[in-house]
Amino acid sequence: MTDQDKAAEHAAAREQDGSESASPAEAAGPDGAVREQLDLARRQATENRDKYLRALADLDNLRKRTARELESARKFGAERLVAALLPVRDSLEASLAATTGDQLDAGAVLEGGRATLRLLAQALADAGITEIDPEGEPFDPTRHEAISLMPSATAEPNSVIAVVQKGYLLNDRVVRPARVVVAASEPRPGGTE
Repeated sequence: MTDQDKAAEHAAAREQDGSESASPAEAAGPDGAVREQLDLARRQATENRDKYLRALADLDNLRKRTARELESARKFGAERLVAALLPVRDSLEASLAATTGDQLDAGAVLEGGRATLRLLAQALADAGITEIDPEGEPFDPTRHEAISLMPSATAEPNSVIAVVQKGYLLNDRVVRPARVVVAASEPRPGGTE
């Protein structure tokens, strides 16, 4: 008998036993299969625990980074507005310095005041602040504060006839409502409306 014949015989015997298709753990019996499953479950549990701890650390880092960014935004959020307002202050200081001399030029002071107002208007516009000047418009309680009612024969009832103090919006959100006088309807003869 040759080596090939012996190998073929040995393979045929194993096929009859069914041992060739069995894994090493199955060949070791039922305890081996359970151990292999237990080892696999432990490896998966360890992997899942590591993933959980990494995700927890990532979440903690995100929370800390967000808190730092929020604090930075609180501290330096107005930086752009401040940078825009500083030239206004410089202009006011220069205007005051010009008025302290012996010779006072009212025209120059007036022009300096106008230039300062233009600088301020530009700084506010750059910061997203817009004016509410509603004269002639219908009264809007979300943007206007009525300080009095005044009868008017020429204006529509419930419309703004005078602006006592302008209001302001910051990116379409009311910062200060406009203080206004609102037209009341003319009383009818006989005292009833």
